[in-house]
Amino acid sequence: MYASGNAAEATWKPYSRLNFNDIPEAALSWLLDPHSLTQRLLASCPGKFRVQVIDEAWARPAPSERRRLGMNAASIARIRQVRLLCDGVPWVFARTAIPYSTLTGPVRRLALLGTRPLGAVLFADKSMRRGGLEVAAIERGNFLYRQATRGLRNKPRAIWGRRSVFYLSGKPLLVNEIFLPAINARQAC
Repeated sequence: MYASGNAAEATWKPYSRLNFNDIPEAALSWLLDPHSLTQRLLASCPGKFRVQVIDEAWARPAPSERRRLGMNAASIARIRQVRLLCDGVPWVFARTAIPYSTLTGPVRRLALLGTRPLGAVLFADKSMRRGGLEVAAIERGNFLYRQATRGLRNKPRAIWGRRSVFYLSGKPLLVNEIFLPAINARQAC
């Protein structure tokens, strides 16, 4: 999941502090789209879309994830890491941190998603509220880079990602979405 001290974390910047000239044009529309990524992927994938679960377990979130969620260092969360595939090609790596305290009442269903896309559940919930968007260039040496590019043949110098805290019934979870080279090659809009 996250091995403390082994890798750096990305520098996440709020949308309001972004320098858009630093972000590749192909990535911009994906990074700044406020709507459901799942719906956009379904519309953009000319073939079969599916979710591949890489790992799902109780663990301590990365320090920046804990800070964003307002968790203390000893707290644990349900960490879910998946790849979103189009015709078997990874387009997105997603990492979700759901605090233990969030998984109560009706929200506990998030621990049982399996291969269902999280976005479909989030955007269908009338209580859902999305916090501010943060964006980062995720470079080699970053723990998210290693997780996201595992198994890719061609690994770029950097990949781009976004993250937001979502609230279901007022309870937080953090969703990191890392866009892989194949999605930008597609230039889907």
